[in-house]
Amino acid sequence: MTNKNFDWVDIATNVERICREVGAFQLIHWNQVKSSDVEIKSANQLVSFVDQQSEQKLIEAFLQLIPESTIIGEESSPENRKLDELTWVIDPLDGTTNFLHGLPVFSISVALFYRNEPVVAVIHCPALKETFSASVGAGATLNGERITVAQNSQLADTLLATGFPYYKFNQLNEYLELLKECMQSTRGLRRMGSAAIDLAYVACGRFDAFFEMNLSPWDVAAGILLVREAGGKVTDFHGTDNVLFNNQILASSEVLHRDFSGMVSKYLH
Repeated sequence: MTNKNFDWVDIATNVERICREVGAFQLIHWNQVKSSDVEIKSANQLVSFVDQQSEQKLIEAFLQLIPESTIIGEESSPENRKLDELTWVIDPLDGTTNFLHGLPVFSISVALFYRNEPVVAVIHCPALKETFSASVGAGATLNGERITVAQNSQLADTLLATGFPYYKFNQLNEYLELLKECMQSTRGLRRMGSAAIDLAYVACGRFDAFFEMNLSPWDVAAGILLVREAGGKVTDFHGTDNVLFNNQILASSEVLHRDFSGMVSKYLH
């Protein structure tokens, strides 16, 4: 199996279509799911039949698209930490809590990895009617239009995004100290409740940078390629590029990355 057998742009187009179809299914049930339909996986981690059925629809479509591929999915194979030659990493509903509370900030996040590198990424936001897409070497788009990261070079000019700790609190005090510095040295902080959307917004320049810890691979897989194809840089808090299984992520423009990572790494490890 060689790279020349695959047209990543064409595959990305098919993934966009599949995500829109699953997104339409999600919108049918948005604001309709009852509390009795929700399971608690662990502290502050919720799952509904919408998550589960969405993932099953995605898996069936992707295995039909590339039969020799394998899956790492939040609901179906959360313990899998192994990338095969062709591996889909999927979050069928990133922002489940938002979804269940009627907030429109939720997404379908899909990445395809080939020989350990991301080659296709799609983050589809059904309620917001936005589809972010990237294929390796071809750039990143929002609803078909090319996007790039913001180019503010001074932290004082930036708008940052983060995700609050919700089940591991061993670094909570350090995190709060970092938030204090962010509040005093930037234009502000936002917390969307979907890491995939946070990364997509970095890719299109709405946010200058994003950081979060205690993440899973399906939270970040698509966003990694989107930000990089939009001209940005993605590492862990200390500059390591291989972040899929690192449980932490820091994304920004190249020009901002050194100062931003320096600020974050003072507090978080």
